[in-house]
Amino acid sequence: MLREIKYFIFIIVICLFSFFIGRYYFSDENKKNSYRSLKNIDNKLNIYAEKLPILENDTKNNIEYVEQLNKKNQKKFNFWKLIENVK
Repeated sequence: MLREIKYFIFIIVICLFSFFIGRYYFSDENKKNSYRSLKNIDNKLNIYAEKLPILENDTKNNIEYVEQLNKKNQKKFNFWKLIENVK
């Protein structure tokens, strides 16, 4: 008897908790506050982006090209021939 009452109270508490959480989450006040906070974040990002310094490009003409003269000496491998040699 006490076990059933205890389970019944647990179920009622869980249902009330879910009801109040859902009621608050879908309320107009919560929606307004969430939209306001998102708008504030966007404003803060825009202000921060305006204050960022723009750096000059210092990477011009830094690429060095290396000529590979030893390509003629490299051995060409064929994948299928390598597999056949293993058998």
